[in-house]
Amino acid sequence: MAEQTVSRLGELSEAIYKNVRMGSDLTLALLPKVKDEKIKSEMTEQLGNYEKYAEKAKKLIKSAGDEPKEESVFSKWMAKMGITMNTLTDSTTSHIAEMMIQGSTMNVTDLLRKIHESEDECGGCEELNLARDIVSFEEQNIEKMKVYL
Repeated sequence: MAEQTVSRLGELSEAIYKNVRMGSDLTLALLPKVKDEKIKSEMTEQLGNYEKYAEKAKKLIKSAGDEPKEESVFSKWMAKMGITMNTLTDSTTSHIAEMMIQGSTMNVTDLLRKIHESEDECGGCEELNLARDIVSFEEQNIEKMKVYL
């Protein structure tokens, strides 16, 4: 049972890391396309928070004796190409806000699933608290981006 808890926590830490890295990558890819200074400022602030959360997740993974798994170069390239194609014909502030909302929504959904899978085994553990903090952060991001729709 203890081994299963450790692996479940490892999965949660990896999911946290993956999600905040994806949020960071999306934000980095979209920032050069942003013309409106107000949304650019919001996105830059979000990027800083994604990086802080990534560092926290990385520490949790390393403290468990593992290394964080990075997305392959090909996966990152494909994601960047998807973003480029998605903004080729529409790089309006509204469309960029919509893409940010979609990314945050996917992160919330994925992390909530992982939280529910892990709750019974680690009620108040650090990984669970971090995941909940990130869900709250992403929900705030969604609300901030709605203004630009």
